[in-house]
Amino acid sequence: MERTRAPSEIENPGIQLPGSIGPTVDLPPIPLKVEKASTLWGGIRLLLRDPRNGVKRIARFLRPMRKDYRRRFQMTLRDWLLYHQRQVGFTECRWMGVRAWKNPLDAWIYQEILFEVKPDVVVEIGSGEGGSTLFLAHLLDLLGKGQVLSIDIDRSFFHLTHPRITILTGDSSSPEMVAKVHELCRGKIVLVVQDGNHTKEGVLKDLRSYSDLVSLHSYFIVEDGIIDLYVPRDGIGSFDEGPLVGVTEFLKENPQFEVDRKKERYLMTYNPMGYLRRVC
Repeated sequence: MERTRAPSEIENPGIQLPGSIGPTVDLPPIPLKVEKASTLWGGIRLLLRDPRNGVKRIARFLRPMRKDYRRRFQMTLRDWLLYHQRQVGFTECRWMGVRAWKNPLDAWIYQEILFEVKPDVVVEIGSGEGGSTLFLAHLLDLLGKGQVLSIDIDRSFFHLTHPRITILTGDSSSPEMVAKVHELCRGKIVLVVQDGNHTKEGVLKDLRSYSDLVSLHSYFIVEDGIIDLYVPRDGIGSFDEGPLVGVTEFLKENPQFEVDRKKERYLMTYNPMGYLRRVC
């Protein structure tokens, strides 16, 4: 008879992204520290040795989750992302009081990447109201080095200043802007974030215009590829091909970049296949 595998031995088979947009995302084994059967059996044995504590342990094991949290914890990842997009992302996410259109788990990955790369320049294409720009500047403050080049065509809602932020207003794909950014980045360690035009064509333009700036072992981060995983009108999806399709095409042309799947390990990312690491 085949023995039952312990929870710590159970391996995660990985996740296949929908459609033909990429290979399986390999995930590390998920350790399950509490096995229900062994926990219950332990309570029964304790009941025989110490009835009072045994009853407490069994009662705790059988107690249901609080009703006010049960529904939240029953959400699928898909439902959580839709909830975040519809009710949180555009209204409730802020960095130091400034609206930041970011998934907080992606923001955590950002700080890991900045610590690893320690860039001299972070090129941010698309800054919105500036919360993500200020977040990047504050991370660079902690590192004690670096500058954020904030590129956006519209500054109607961008009302902040910081010594590490350089504001560049204009179309990121214009030859003049591309030339100016290249001049400011010459000879420096560079990381690029594309969070501007989210169409396939717009993403490809920025990838092709700025990917040569990315230093070896640094990253070109493409935001919001999640729109290609959802259907139109569900709160996230779009009728147009978006960032994920653009990234897939770019990678076919540029073997010097690869997708860093470890940066998607928290699963609830807005940037599937969006953490592109330069490897050569």
